[in-house]
This record gives sequence, structure tokens and C-alpha cells, in this order.
Amino acid sequence: MDPDDLQPVRKQPAPVNLDEMSIAALHEYIAALEAEIVRARAAIQHKQAARSGAQQLFKR
Repeated sequence: MDPDDLQPVRKQPAPVNLDEMSIAALHEYIAALEAEIVRARAAIQHKQAARSGAQQLFKR
């Protein structure tokens, strides 16, 4: 079993009402989302590297 399976599933946040946001606020919102995507991708790479290292250790 993967340790990630033991963590509770988070509910998706409620969608932001984009109709009430200005163009500048929408640009800021997109920038924040893109930064979060970069952070999530970095976490994935870190976890994949850790898994790969563990697999190499146990293959020997």
C-alpha cells in the first residue's frame, strides 16, 4: 500500500467566481495558479526521485 493512500482525500475548493474579478485580478489569479502548478510539479519530481532511489536500493 502506498503511504499516500492513507492520507484523507481533500475536497476540491469551491470555484472562484470569475465574473466578479477585474482583468488585473484575473491576471493575478492566473499567475498564482501557475505558481501552484510549478510547485505541484516540483513535488511530483521530488517524490519520483525518492521512489526511484528506494527502488534502486532494494534491487541490490
